[in-house]
Amino acid sequence: MNWEHFFNIPGFFDAPLAWQSLPTILSGLPLSIILLAICFVTSNVVGILIMLMRISKYRFLSGIARFYISFFRGVPMLVVLFLTYFGLNMAALPAAILSFTVVPSAFLAEYYRSALKGVSQTQYDSAKALGMSYRIMMTYIILPQAFRIVLPSLGNVLLDMFKSTSLAAMITVSEMFMKAKVVAGVNQDYMTIYIEIAIIYWIVCCVLSWGEQRVENHLQLYVNE
Repeated sequence: MNWEHFFNIPGFFDAPLAWQSLPTILSGLPLSIILLAICFVTSNVVGILIMLMRISKYRFLSGIARFYISFFRGVPMLVVLFLTYFGLNMAALPAAILSFTVVPSAFLAEYYRSALKGVSQTQYDSAKALGMSYRIMMTYIILPQAFRIVLPSLGNVLLDMFKSTSLAAMITVSEMFMKAKVVAGVNQDYMTIYIEIAIIYWIVCCVLSWGEQRVENHLQLYVNE
């Protein structure tokens, strides 16, 4: 039996079309993954910096961080994307990278701040007793422990960011969802293609979740040794 016809549901899902369009849609996956990797790293770096400003004893720095967190947690990603692309007149890919950095970093700053509270006070006291500077203490003692605490939240952010890369299609970035939109428009079968792209996003998210769980288990074993 031809499986394409077996899964074909007339008027709802065209299996032959889905199979034929798969290479075209997947051709946009590398850009989606690259965009995710770049923005996940940059948003974590910015998030940690904003977190350090947030807990700073200097009210000016703390105030800036509070505003940053409040603003970017309260504005939809799509609005920020349009502000950077149309408002700042940036090229599509840099606009996407900037948008997918500043919005998640606001959430990550709060996740890291919460994780710092989960680090035992004795770790701070021991580092100070050894004469460590604040920078050395945070870099080598506190932040590594906070990272293990925040890891499950980072996994959720990673999945949300990957799904959010589909918004880049709104400013013509030729990632996976943009490819799907083109295929759907050419064939005038949006239901089939959007079901297909939904399944692809789900599969990739499952793989990312599996990878995050492996890292979490590895770190847990390292802590228990």
